[in-house]
Amino acid sequence: MDNFIVSARKYRPATFDMVIGQKSITTTLKNAIKNNHLAQAFLFCGPRGVGKTTCARILAKTINCEHLNENQEPCDECESCVSFNQSATFNIFELDAASNNSVDDIRTLVDQVRIPPQMGKYKVYIIDEVHMLSTSAFNAFLKTLEEPPAYAKFILATTEKHKILPTILSRCQIFDFRRITIEDTVKYLEFVAQKENINAEAEALHVIAQKAEGAMRDALSIFDQLVSLSGNVITYKDVIDNLNVLDYDYYFRLTDNFLQGDITSVLLLINEIIENGFDEHHFIIGIGEHLRNLLVCRDAVTVGLMEVSVNIRERYHSQANRCSQNFLLKALDIINKCDINFKSSNNRRLFVELSLIQICSILITNQPDERVESKKAPVKEYVVPAAQPAKKTVVADAAPAPKAKEETPSEKKEESVKKPALNRNYKGAGTVSIKSQLDDSTDKKEEQKGIVSEPETIYDNRPSENFSQEQFEISWNKFAESISKESPSLYSTFKKRIPLLGENFLVTVVIDNVSQKDEINLKKAQILDFLRTDLNNYKIQLESRLTEKEEEDKAYTPTDKFNKMVEINPALNQLRSQLNLEIDY
Repeated sequence: MDNFIVSARKYRPATFDMVIGQKSITTTLKNAIKNNHLAQAFLFCGPRGVGKTTCARILAKTINCEHLNENQEPCDECESCVSFNQSATFNIFELDAASNNSVDDIRTLVDQVRIPPQMGKYKVYIIDEVHMLSTSAFNAFLKTLEEPPAYAKFILATTEKHKILPTILSRCQIFDFRRITIEDTVKYLEFVAQKENINAEAEALHVIAQKAEGAMRDALSIFDQLVSLSGNVITYKDVIDNLNVLDYDYYFRLTDNFLQGDITSVLLLINEIIENGFDEHHFIIGIGEHLRNLLVCRDAVTVGLMEVSVNIRERYHSQANRCSQNFLLKALDIINKCDINFKSSNNRRLFVELSLIQICSILITNQPDERVESKKAPVKEYVVPAAQPAKKTVVADAAPAPKAKEETPSEKKEESVKKPALNRNYKGAGTVSIKSQLDDSTDKKEEQKGIVSEPETIYDNRPSENFSQEQFEISWNKFAESISKESPSLYSTFKKRIPLLGENFLVTVVIDNVSQKDEINLKKAQILDFLRTDLNNYKIQLESRLTEKEEEDKAYTPTDKFNKMVEINPALNQLRSQLNLEIDY
């Protein structure tokens, strides 16, 4: 029995014209050979399976060929080409940098470079996965790479260009290989299938190309795997079953359920998908790609962006005509958020189901609910109901006044200042009153005076027991202790000065700066709630008053300090005069 050779090796390109998907690179290399403009070092970088090492071997074979044709391709007849095809050439050396990454390995290579070729023009060194070399090995390689002998050429290949030292990059001609498109991959798979006398469906080859993600080697490996499974006939069903790929039909059915708002069918379908062994995240990525294709298919200009077979494209076009652009954009946004937050979710299945239900609800929320005829439109946000005029707690001024002549801005300002605050019952009871807001100029004037006033709130039908200053101080200290760990700075403020209790249960807190005022404002509701409950008086109000710091907190200058010392001991001034001393500023 003959030894089996995998398709990736058996059908590896032997000339530049056979290389798939890298037309610009192969053309550049052929022109360099034709014009004798070959650099001493090349760097081939790009994703796996796109032809980096293949192009390196073709380049090494071509520059040593003795009889190049007009298209700058090797003749495959000369001694150099024959020895290369038989893997017996002594002019081409391949080094795996992943296992030969030390300084000693590079020194051995440098010693070999000194020996000229015994046959042919050039000695070519192909170093694969060059990013695996150590830093010291790179440094040992620098001089030889920059100024090699005229007969030496270096071809470096890597999948991670960013790991290579900039000093190495600057000494090489860099060629960036791109991923092979699905269309090019399908054409090459058709070529291989024809050579192997295998009947493969177009949809099956498209799925293989998509699974390979731009790597031709991966595509050919999957192709060999399916040939082992199915024999000489590869069907679409065999591919999706063997590669664990979701059928397009699932996505089309799911989208139909979205358009109908059929949440039940959507949940049953996602349950069927999970029971068949498919991963929820894989499904989310697939439905996102499906919705993206529907959006692309809506415009004839962007249809070319879809990388699917002709039959599948027709199904996309038919379903896209029934989907609005607004629906697709909202659905894509929901799927994108689900994809981003999927890994952080504890209940992933529920998270996916909720996302799909949200997509189902896109069209439902834009239509009236037939089961409830009285609802003309969905309520978007909660609105506080207006106060009923029949309630006694409503102040008469709050009632809407009949239209009068238009007032000037100054009149409106005066009225807003004089207008009394409306009543507001504690903890939501009764009606809500809103205090008129003063304009910015009034606030600034009050701040300049050092007074920070707070809106006054009157509570009806609530207890208002009298209490003494001592009882208030006990309650105040009790609250201060309760926030000592939560707000140490506010605790120190409260302990420094006990507030003054004025008329009508008005509590005045004396503060040193505006930052303390901000802290008190943040805690104001909590302070009032505690005091009112503890003292059983809901008429307690709170205001903050700014004041200058006390005399003992003042920062003294050196002159002030000296004058104070002179008051205590006048001889110090006489001593300063005798010694002709000056005060240090």
